[in-house]
Amino acid sequence: MTDLDDEELQMAIQMSMQCMQISPSEPKRSNPVETAAGEVVSELPEANNRRFQREKMAAAAEKRLMAGSESGSNVVKRENQEVEELEDGSIVSKDLSIEEVNELFVMVFGYEVSKGILEQWCNQGIRFSSDPETSIGLVQHESGPCGVLATIQALVLKYILFFLDELKDSVSMPHNWDPSTKFKSQTVPSSNNFSSLTEDVKISALVRSMSEILFLCGSNERAVIATLSILGNNSQHSEEISKNEGITEALEGLSIESALDLQKVLRVETYTSRASLLKRIEATMPLFQSRMGALLFLTSALLSRGLDLIQTDRDDPSLPLVTAPFGHASQEIVNLLLCGQAVSNVFDGRMDLGGGMFLKGVSNNVEVGFLTLLESLNYCKVGQYFKCPKWPIWVVGSESHYTVLFSLDTNVQNENELEERESQIRKAFDAQDQSGGGGFITVEGFHQVLRETNIKLPREKLEHLSSTDYIVWSEFWQVILDLDKSLGGLKDSSGLMGKKVFDLYHFNGIAKSDLNGSQVNSGVDSPLQRPRLTKLRVSVPPKWTSEEFMADVTIFSAFSGTESSGKDPEVSKPEPSQHAPLVDCIRTRWPRAICSWSGDPPSIV
Repeated sequence: MTDLDDEELQMAIQMSMQCMQISPSEPKRSNPVETAAGEVVSELPEANNRRFQREKMAAAAEKRLMAGSESGSNVVKRENQEVEELEDGSIVSKDLSIEEVNELFVMVFGYEVSKGILEQWCNQGIRFSSDPETSIGLVQHESGPCGVLATIQALVLKYILFFLDELKDSVSMPHNWDPSTKFKSQTVPSSNNFSSLTEDVKISALVRSMSEILFLCGSNERAVIATLSILGNNSQHSEEISKNEGITEALEGLSIESALDLQKVLRVETYTSRASLLKRIEATMPLFQSRMGALLFLTSALLSRGLDLIQTDRDDPSLPLVTAPFGHASQEIVNLLLCGQAVSNVFDGRMDLGGGMFLKGVSNNVEVGFLTLLESLNYCKVGQYFKCPKWPIWVVGSESHYTVLFSLDTNVQNENELEERESQIRKAFDAQDQSGGGGFITVEGFHQVLRETNIKLPREKLEHLSSTDYIVWSEFWQVILDLDKSLGGLKDSSGLMGKKVFDLYHFNGIAKSDLNGSQVNSGVDSPLQRPRLTKLRVSVPPKWTSEEFMADVTIFSAFSGTESSGKDPEVSKPEPSQHAPLVDCIRTRWPRAICSWSGDPPSIV
């Protein structure tokens, strides 16, 4: 080939790589427009022409590569950049341009970010707690990145609780284990002795959780890992990283205060093979455990999704993903890691605002869910996708922090007769609610709800509710509670419809002082800094108030042997009611729940 051909070839490959991994480094334009039909179209026709030219040049380059290549691995070198295409199609190692990193940096932190917020995100690793009682949990020492840690934690629990046997097999037979093998779940965890798990088993769960999240962000087609070029990129250095050698020394003095600082050290690797991704995450795990871990994983997730798609997902792309003034992860970050899209809302589907404008929520079933204190305060409405995930694990949001709630038994997700009826009515009501979760619908929508749910209201009740322009959920719901079951309501004279008792666990990863865990062995009564793991007993009364439940205890005791939780002879006896903000979150999933625990109340801050 001539020198000109080589130059054209390099340019074409560069365009192809940028098209596959990251938005090209060209001036930022308006975001795509979403039509009423849900289609995304470009606002500028010339964008399609440029894309066509890039694809055309890339195809020509590929053809010439296949004709002229003398080896199975193609390597193109440029100043400050190296791209290697492996046999499995994984594209490894690429520096980002200053334009690309600047777009990433502004998207995450905005144009004006404090030094304190940057330090929070540059000093938080993804590490398990060293405390035996909370050893299954990721520990947080800096405020801010809790949204990232909590979502990873939720997936880690999924593997530890429901795929433990497979994790142990992958650790005990590392040379014979196929990383691409799909795990088969256990119905119920065999043990809740969390402290007995080995470090290798926990790391295996962490590796698989991170891999699952990144591929989810990449539409299950690809995943990007963000690493640091100061650690090198050859296989020999990867072995050094896996031995945790030199990480602290390499990061010493590294300060990220601007996009330029990040661009100097950031390097990205794109994988289309899940097995290759698992091996690479495992090899670079000490880097994710280092002080840069949380920021690198967030960067990996954003680049896996693609910066253009991230902005298209959001309702207001002008706001930074890390919120001021405290540097907390936004709901969009949490949603990205939970469902693969950086949507701004937690309701199901989309909300039509008219004029071709929509607010975007969660569009698919999820592995682990989300509950929030804000719903109990009527600031938002969490949809069924997040409330009823595949596994009984939920990220819990408060005004300033994210924690994790989980159960050891998938049966807590099963709905009894009362819950099924309640969900059916609420779903029909929410489908007519265009207020953004405000809890009211039009008279026309109200009659549609009655038809869909086969509710037969007495004439006086119907006229009373329809006498105003809007029907409020709380007033409608009270009517349903007083309406006999035979008319489509929930009044049940037997009082047996809806009884439920189960256990939940709550994990707060932020390290706090614990006087009960004082370090007395050292001869000094000093509080231990550790996360919190709290066990809660949850009782859902069979009637609508705890007073009614208490009054009918003698009636229910005769039926305890027939209930799903009947193995506990005290199942029908109500627990003493205790309250904390977490209880309000739990009640958004299980209304009327009564919770109790031992020791200090669980904290969601």
